[in-house]
Amino acid sequence: MRIAIGSDHAGFALKSDFVRVLTEQGHDVVDVGTDSEAPVDYPKFCAAAAREVASGAVERGIVLGGSGQGEQIAANKVPGIRAALAWNIETAKLARQHNDAQIVAIGARQHSLDEAAELAAAFVAEPFSGDPRHQRRIDELAKYEKTHEPPALPNA
Repeated sequence: MRIAIGSDHAGFALKSDFVRVLTEQGHDVVDVGTDSEAPVDYPKFCAAAAREVASGAVERGIVLGGSGQGEQIAANKVPGIRAALAWNIETAKLARQHNDAQIVAIGARQHSLDEAAELAAAFVAEPFSGDPRHQRRIDELAKYEKTHEPPALPNA
């Protein structure tokens, strides 16, 4: 699988390990940076990873930072992207099963290397369930993103 990966300075060490591990697992990794632990702003790198996914150049993305929160937000600003913060195996899997998320955000300061690697592996391996109720919700969000017309509330 082709996977884009981006991080800020807080996620740099974890990103370096991920690139190595994912490559050893047979994945083709597109590293969009950062390239050191020198302080940088995460939106540049997380949006770059998300653009790789949105363009179809890669199938999945991983964004890393101190908490993963801002990184998830930055990736979600790219049209067509669904990025999810994973903090345990279940949330990593559900992001794929229920939301067909293309990008996982992981907090490098929140997990050990082994824990973070397990989160990424669970996310990458998990398929979208295809359940009609989940697809309906994804379609509703995509329509809102495209038209800027909010979904109607029941009985409104």
